[in-house]
Formats: sequence, C-alpha cells, structure tokens
Amino acid sequence: MRWLARYWILICLLTIHTVMLGYGAAIHAPGWDEVGHLPAGLSHWQLGNTDLYRVNPPLVRMLATLPLLGIDWDMTWAWSDAPRARPEFDLGKRLWTQHGVAAYTYLTYARWAVIPFSLLAAVVIYRWSQDLYGGAAGLLAVSLWCFSPLVLANAQMITPDIGSASLGVLAAFMFNKWLSDRATDLALLAGIMLGLAQLTKFTWIILFGLWPLLWLAYFVSSHRQPGQAAVRGLPWRAALRWPEAGQLTLILLLSLVVINVGFAWEGTMTRLGDYRFVSRSLGGASTQTGGQVVGNRFSDHWLGSVPVPFPKNYVLGIDRQKYDFDSGRFSSYLRGQWRDRGWWYYYIYGLLVKEPIGFILIAVLATWVSMRQQNRWREECLLLAPTVAVIVLVSSQTGFNHHLRYVLPAFPAVFIWMGKLWGRAPDGYWPTGWQLHRRIAALTLAGGVLSSVFNFPHSRAYFNELAGGPLRGHDHLLDSNIDWGQDLLLLADWAERNPHLKLDGVAYSLSHLLPLADLGLPESPPPRGWSQEGDELGPSPRQSYGPRPGLWAVFVRPLRERHERYTYFQFFEPDEVLGYTVYIYQLDQEDVERYWKSVDG
Repeated sequence: MRWLARYWILICLLTIHTVMLGYGAAIHAPGWDEVGHLPAGLSHWQLGNTDLYRVNPPLVRMLATLPLLGIDWDMTWAWSDAPRARPEFDLGKRLWTQHGVAAYTYLTYARWAVIPFSLLAAVVIYRWSQDLYGGAAGLLAVSLWCFSPLVLANAQMITPDIGSASLGVLAAFMFNKWLSDRATDLALLAGIMLGLAQLTKFTWIILFGLWPLLWLAYFVSSHRQPGQAAVRGLPWRAALRWPEAGQLTLILLLSLVVINVGFAWEGTMTRLGDYRFVSRSLGGASTQTGGQVVGNRFSDHWLGSVPVPFPKNYVLGIDRQKYDFDSGRFSSYLRGQWRDRGWWYYYIYGLLVKEPIGFILIAVLATWVSMRQQNRWREECLLLAPTVAVIVLVSSQTGFNHHLRYVLPAFPAVFIWMGKLWGRAPDGYWPTGWQLHRRIAALTLAGGVLSSVFNFPHSRAYFNELAGGPLRGHDHLLDSNIDWGQDLLLLADWAERNPHLKLDGVAYSLSHLLPLADLGLPESPPPRGWSQEGDELGPSPRQSYGPRPGLWAVFVRPLRERHERYTYFQFFEPDEVLGYTVYIYQLDQEDVERYWKSVDG
C-alpha cells in the first residue's frame, strides 16, 4: 500500500502548488514582459501570424490567451515593422489604457490557463524519479519543484520559462525512454515533444545537436562489456548503419514539422540570403534600411541560396535575441555593481542566493552521494546533459544579465537528480549510513519549504537567509529576480485602505506602460535626485534636484536603478515596506535638510 500513500501525497503536493499559483496569479500586477506577451498572444489568434514578440516562440502565450478569445478587444493592430522594433509593448500599453482595471482580470485568466504547465512538469519529475530511484525519491523531487521560490514566482505568469521547463523535461523523458526501448512509437512521441519544446523557448535549439551526441554515446556505451574496452568491430561509424539511426532521423524531422505547424508554416523555406538580420553574428556587413541597420552575411555566399526549413519568425526571433545579447544596450547589475556587460557566473551566484539554503544543502549532499555511486552513471549523464548544456549556454551569453528565470529549463532534471537521497541506497553504502543521509535530506527539505512558504506570496522577492532575506535582496540582484512590477496592485490596495495618506508620487519602472491613474495612484514620479555620473551640482542643487517633502512610493528597481536617480531614497529609512519591493517614505523638511547636509559634508 505504500504506492497508494505516495500517490495521495503527490496529489496533495500538486493541489497545494495549484492553489499557491492561482492565488499569486490573482494578486500580482503584470511583470514587464507580460505587458507584451498578452497582446502578442491575442494577435496570433486574431491575425493568424506570429510577428509580435518573435524573440520567444508563440506556444505559451497562445495557450494563455485562449480563454480570452471571446472578449471584444477592439484593438487596432498596427505597428512599426522595423527589424529592431518591439511593438508588442506599445500594443500592451494600448491594451491597458483601453481596458483599464479589467485588463488585470483578463491577465489573471490568462495566467490560470498556463498553470497546468507547472503541474505537467511535476508529474514528469515524479515519474522519472520513480523510474530511476523509486517512489520516495519522486516525492522529494516534486517537493523541491512545488516549493522552489523561483518556480512559484514564474509558474503564475504567462512568460514562457515554466512552459519551456515542462515540455523540455517531457521531451527529454521520452527521448530517454526511446533510447532504452528503441520503439517506433516512442520515437514518434519524442519527436513531437521535441517540437513542442522548441515552440516554448529558443533555448532548446541545443537539443538538435545534443540528442544525436547522446544517442551516439549511448550506442557506444551499450556495446561495451563490463570492465573491458569497446568491442572490436563496432566503431562509432557502425551506429549510422543501425535501424535506430533512422528513428533518430524521424525524431528530428518530426520535430521540425511540429515547429512549422506551430508557426503555421509562415515563411518556411525562405532563402537564407533573403533575410534581413540585425545581429552581428548573422548580419555581417550591415546596411541602412528605413533608419535601421540590417544585413546578411550570407547574401553573397552560396549558402544564401539555400532554403531554410524553419519558419521565418523562428529564424528572425533567434537573430533578434542574439542582437539583444550582443548589442551592449543593457546594463547588468550584480551585488551592487552596475556595468555594461554581464558575468559568466551570474546564474550560479543567483541560484546560491535565491534558492532556500535547505535545497542547496540537498544538492551538496546529492553531489557527495554521486561521487560514491557506481551503477547509475549512464542514466544520470543522460538526465543531466541537457541541464549542463542549458547552464553553459545561458552563462556564455554575457552581453547582459537580467533574469535568473533563464535557467528554469534546467530545474526539473536537477530536482530529479537531487531526489536520489530518498531513493534506494547506491553501492558502497551501509543501511545505517544511508538512513542518516535520508534524515538529513528530510530536515533540510523541511527547512527549505518553510523558508519558501514563509515568504509566500512574495516569492519573486525571495532571497535566502545567508543573502539577508528579501529585504536585502536588492543588494544582490534586480529585475525579474526581485521587482518586476508585481506589487503595483498591493500599493493600490494600500492607498485605498489609507485614504488619509495621499501619495505625492510613485517611482515605478512600468509607469510608461501601465496607467497608474486607473488604480487611483498619482501618475507623477518623485523628483529626480542629483547624479554624480551626469549632473553638475551647480550653485543651487536644492532647487534642481530631490529630495522634497512629501509621501512617496518607490519600487526597488528604480531605488537601485543606474540612471533613474532615485537612489537618494536609500539615505532614508522607509516608513513602510509592501511585499518587499515597495518602499513608502514620508519625508518632511527636516529630513530633506539632513540629506543635503550629508551631501555638503
């Protein structure tokens, strides 16, 4: 009856996870990217093309906006088609301006529609963990997924990261099943899942190169005798003559068909030389076209005449994303330091401060166990290879670093691997030693879960205790790692509950996209402060720059922003903090004088 108890525990975990995500989706304002994803998803349905938000494939936002198709949006679908334009955000502003407060409700419905992605990931995590290590290991792995603050923060949004993690791990699971059984039906499922994963995020393009390598490595290792060298007469070239090579080809071709179906075959087989690229990698020597610098390094090469079997917006989306990483247009922030490029260790550092300490200790203990383990190296290599590839890929893109969520596709496999601590004892362990490891894992899991739940529903602002907690999170990271604008509705609720306290201004990073007046908040920001980077102090700085007496609300992002110049608020102690990201300051003339004395001194 143990299996029945485990399934009931699994159902309880999934139910709790669903309730947490549903509640978070209802109370949080849109994150920056959601302002663009919502109209983009609607446009795919209404216009029949995927031109908007091409830097991400369309699947997640199309599923998110499916429940909204019956609403009369009365949108004017007109925008600039310049190669580097991002018109989806202007359309998002138009949508929120036109529909007002109702747009927040529509976003909630869209968010609820994509919660099943996270549940699907949890089910695959359990099943794969069960196959490798047993049912108890599956419960540990699912617990890590369901209570990870990074998962909780992003699974309640219509951004593609959780959808990518979900379909990515499902595709990897089916591929591993096919490697074991070599059945044609499993090859068909693996191909479909690979194509669906490609429709969530461009990150999974690495699987087109990684899966053939894993298949070849699996083939070679399966023809070795224990303790002996490879069998003579079976070099790696022999793999190409085996029937499974045809099935692998079927997987890759079927995934290509799924990708094209997802993009409605838009521009498929366009000649490579006919594209207008904006990135240096694909653009080569650039020309000026309509005020935009574009190019194509293949236009005068024989490759330019080759038709590309991918949809046009799939290719242009990769190009546009590459441009963003290479252009140097974005500043990056880490540990209080701003600079024009990122850090290769950004994501590793981010995980160490954003995930609960208990979860990190489980990963350390799982690493120790793996070093002593002898009998699962091949299965774990197949499990973790895509994870390693994802982390290496995103860490290599050091043009800018903003979002730890980019490594979410790696989470499911890592949690499956960490679940081994509740599984069957590996070789080299006495029963008593293994029971000790399991007890330590249980205690650290409980500590991590409690830490995460204690900060819910403000999971986006979660930072572990060693990092100083969520109130000191902005000392480490910014952007979607702490403040993506999600607590705007919390501020509006505070203002409604305190009508005697009238805000004089709000410093909010999305104020140029979302009309604050619809929520009863002032549109004007606080006075900007003097900046050592670009302002002359002059003879009368107090007449030109802040602070000023008044009641001000400052979000964390502008509080630490490099150019917004609201950093002077850090001199003062906030009177109240909402959701760890909204700082309320009541300043009087004495506070202002004290600030200027510190500047003069």
